[in-house]
Amino acid sequence: MAAPTREDAQLLVQLAQWGTALGVDVAMPAIFEDDFDPEIADALSDTPVRTMLTYVETIATLVENDLLSRELVRDWIWVDGIWARVGPAALVARERFGEPRLYENFEALAKR
Repeated sequence: MAAPTREDAQLLVQLAQWGTALGVDVAMPAIFEDDFDPEIADALSDTPVRTMLTYVETIATLVENDLLSRELVRDWIWVDGIWARVGPAALVARERFGEPRLYENFEALAKR
């Protein structure tokens, strides 16, 4: 992908604003608390997990469709670290609902 553009930067700022409205500023510290257990976290009932899955999946979908710079996003967000905390809940949700595409863009972004 080409170098990040001013358009990418504008979208990133809008995503940061949406993240604040969504509650990422509360969810992020919650998923990194010492007592948070990724292996028992639930994508439906655990609000911080659901918030982070929704937020990063949306961003990753833009990246996967070449609408936002992968390099810029990975420089901004610790995608791998967030996936390590909430990814297990995403995988359980996939299995539970029989939908292999659930959170697939987030996972792909974390693994590249």
